[in-house]
Amino acid sequence: IFIIIIAAIGATVLLGLFTFIVAQDKNSRRVNTREQAFQTAEAGVYWYRWYLAHMIEGKTAREVDQFWNSVPAPIGVGTNNAYEADYPNPGVSAFGKYSLEVTKPPSGSSIITVKSTGWTNKNPNQKRTIQVRFRKPAWCEYVVLADSNIRFGAGTEVYGQVHSNGGVQFDGVAHHLVTAWPETYWIQDQDVRGWHDGVWTNNPPESERFLAGKRFPVPEQNFSAVIANLNLAKDYSGPEDGGLYLGQDKVSGTVRDWYCGGGSCSWREITVNNKAVDGYHLIFNPQAGEGNDTISVSMVTSYGTGSYRILQETTPAVTYDVPDSGLIFVENHAWVEGRIDSEHLSVVAADLMENPGEPEPPGHDKDIYINNDILYTNKDGRDILGLLAQDNVTVGLYSENDLEIDAALLARRGRVGRDYYSSPPEYYLRDTITVYGAIVTKQRYGFSWINTQTGQRVSGYETRNITFDNNLIYWPPPFFPTGDKYQIDLWQEL
Repeated sequence: IFIIIIAAIGATVLLGLFTFIVAQDKNSRRVNTREQAFQTAEAGVYWYRWYLAHMIEGKTAREVDQFWNSVPAPIGVGTNNAYEADYPNPGVSAFGKYSLEVTKPPSGSSIITVKSTGWTNKNPNQKRTIQVRFRKPAWCEYVVLADSNIRFGAGTEVYGQVHSNGGVQFDGVAHHLVTAWPETYWIQDQDVRGWHDGVWTNNPPESERFLAGKRFPVPEQNFSAVIANLNLAKDYSGPEDGGLYLGQDKVSGTVRDWYCGGGSCSWREITVNNKAVDGYHLIFNPQAGEGNDTISVSMVTSYGTGSYRILQETTPAVTYDVPDSGLIFVENHAWVEGRIDSEHLSVVAADLMENPGEPEPPGHDKDIYINNDILYTNKDGRDILGLLAQDNVTVGLYSENDLEIDAALLARRGRVGRDYYSSPPEYYLRDTITVYGAIVTKQRYGFSWINTQTGQRVSGYETRNITFDNNLIYWPPPFFPTGDKYQIDLWQEL
């Protein structure tokens, strides 16, 4: 009996051990199959990144747009166009497949969503699905991006990355990395004339200027490609694409005109017939509820050509809903102010009437003028504004003493800044300007003028606060320029 009991116990233990081993083997196979399915899905993601690099890397914004709207559609795009491919095991035949479903970017954006589902041939019902978001890094991911030598004065505090295709003299406080393309560069300013490192300071110690360090030389950014973004914006500015287009209207009637004669100058009223307007005045009006904002638009018939103050405009203003596509294209100068609430949009000012190519004909140099606050209601990504000018983004003489601009600013051929003024005394010197967003400028930017002999401010804003809006990393304004290489910025398993 004792032997029988021992044998029964042994058999039970062996059966349990065998059952455990079988269960572990099954679980190991299941885990291995799931891991192989995951790796197959992952391979699909990286194959699509390779595909994007070969199809659209290095192309203009318009060429990229044509690719996404081509017939037949790009691989994986469309409700019934899932792309399926074998996943090869090196040296052996394919052991699995992946299926790709792609959501193409909306007009003016580079963001692509790719869903990749993988499985093995042995266990086709055991599937894993990955969803990723591809995007091209937008230029507004720099708080300041310039195509020429730039100089930050001692009163400037900058939060965000700074890059220039020229050299950078930084005498303020940089809280993030500062980079430049040249290793050394020549400065003409009398107080620091000579050769200097690509990034340097005339206000030591460096440890108190570059809190996150500096780096040079680094690759440059191609400003000549920006014209393609402006052309593409015009293509999509019509009502059929959900945009708002403001052209070069003409007016008749009495307007103010600056006249000089007899040794003096003064304003006079003259009668005009079919006169081209000088631009458009846009005021954003926030309304309760997402996507409910309106824009008041009037035609500017007279303005101070040096002060950029509106002297006369048509009344009453016309009220428009913010366009569905988030694009307002002004084929003229644009004066912009107001507040937005839960909107993502861009205002583009450019004259592309005669020649949409590069270079534009003389006189085709439209600006954006800012004299009053441009504000976000929400600074959590719900509000995004881009102001893209063919030439300059200019703060006028009669700008607010404490001015805030919440936007990503771009000056394609000119500069973002404020002109030099020496009068009137109550306006040429201003107190504080705050830019919450980003600055992209072809020429040297600046909101303050310094006497290089004395180091004293002689015009402009005393305090310049430039703070990067981190939300621009994930939600750049429509049609804002980007780099040409896609990267993954969101990865999740479904």
